[in-house]
Amino acid sequence: MTRSVIFDFDGTLAIGHGPVVAYAKQVAPSAGADFVQRVEEALRTFDAGRSTYRDGYHVVGELAAQDGVSSGTMNQAYQASREILGTAEAPVAAPEGLAGLLEALREHAELHLATNAPGVGVEQVLDSWGVRHLFDHLHFSVGKPDGLYPILREALQLGPVMAIGDIVEFDLQPAIDLGADTALVGATAAESDADVTLRGETLNDLRGELVTWAAQPPTQ
Repeated sequence: MTRSVIFDFDGTLAIGHGPVVAYAKQVAPSAGADFVQRVEEALRTFDAGRSTYRDGYHVVGELAAQDGVSSGTMNQAYQASREILGTAEAPVAAPEGLAGLLEALREHAELHLATNAPGVGVEQVLDSWGVRHLFDHLHFSVGKPDGLYPILREALQLGPVMAIGDIVEFDLQPAIDLGADTALVGATAAESDADVTLRGETLNDLRGELVTWAAQPPTQ
């Protein structure tokens, strides 16, 4: 039996609104006045737990839609922002002790990264953090939530699965549907009424519980 841990990237492994603000800046020339400032204000509300947005990208998308920005422009802006991911123009931070957590989990489980983002930008960030080699499987442009089901089903054939993410409907609901364990992190974790296994502000808050889960002996 092989346990598997499936991580989301943005908002789970990559912390901070740098990439979202970079995205907003790419959109801004096609949006209304003070677009970036409006995004930043909405992000502060989201961080305070007083928002119905899923995450920062949802903020940008909704405000841009209100300004009449086309989907084609949004796609181009998103791709441009991902190309500078992890640079000073789109900074991100890893949760404290990420490498140590991944190493501890890897002693007992296969580690997956499953993100809707393209590989560009994400791989360079993982390399810069020195953790890319700790993942057994990297899944990009997954198309969550639907695209997460086959990844989960394949992993569940091997043993128990823990899905970790910051957006319930994208990162965790497929796992809930299939009977896998789940961990919700991020700004919505404290107030969400989702039926998840674990929850915490960051991965570091769940370190002990995640390692304990991964180290559980096989059951007959």
